[in-house]
Amino acid sequence: MQMKTDIDFSSREMFALRHIRNELMQSGKFPSVRTLMEKMGYRSPRSISVLLQQLAEKGVVIHREGRYILNENAEISSPNEDTVDIPLLGSASCGTPIFAEENIEAYYKISTRLARPTAKHFLLRALGDSMDQKDIHGGDLLLIRQQNTAENGDIVVALVDGEATIKEFQKKNNTIILYPRSSNPLHKPIILDENLQIQGVVVRSIPAF
Repeated sequence: MQMKTDIDFSSREMFALRHIRNELMQSGKFPSVRTLMEKMGYRSPRSISVLLQQLAEKGVVIHREGRYILNENAEISSPNEDTVDIPLLGSASCGTPIFAEENIEAYYKISTRLARPTAKHFLLRALGDSMDQKDIHGGDLLLIRQQNTAENGDIVVALVDGEATIKEFQKKNNTIILYPRSSNPLHKPIILDENLQIQGVVVRSIPAF
């Protein structure tokens, strides 16, 4: 259950929250004091510590066991649309790790209402027509939540023959089947074992622009 807060935040608190969210999106980790110092142009770690304590008092971060985490139940109201920077990792892995730094083509600002800051996300550009019946078309940007598990019916990004493929996930007994959902009969299901490498689950398809 989300906790809605109408507490006023100072401009530097909102600035810090943006950097915290970006770091969580890009690395999956809460930023260190040193990282926040560099991002915000502070020279003293004391200033960052005070800022984090203020955010903790307002309930948006939690200090636990000597470290800070983002409060997953806090939904921060803002007069403006809050965004986070999500990396576009191209169209396919082309034999290299999909999350390699050299694969990042650009960063796009995405609303935190679409990409929750408590999970790591990335973008891929769809290729072809194998998922057109799920309203995923060539050139569309796909917002993907990074994870290595999936439920039946999820649209996943998986590594097959060293390249990223986007298909509907179905597991039956010890067999995984990746189904195309296409009006093109040339696309066929891919049948795999349980060692399939899932890279993430598609959260939203953004039409090509």
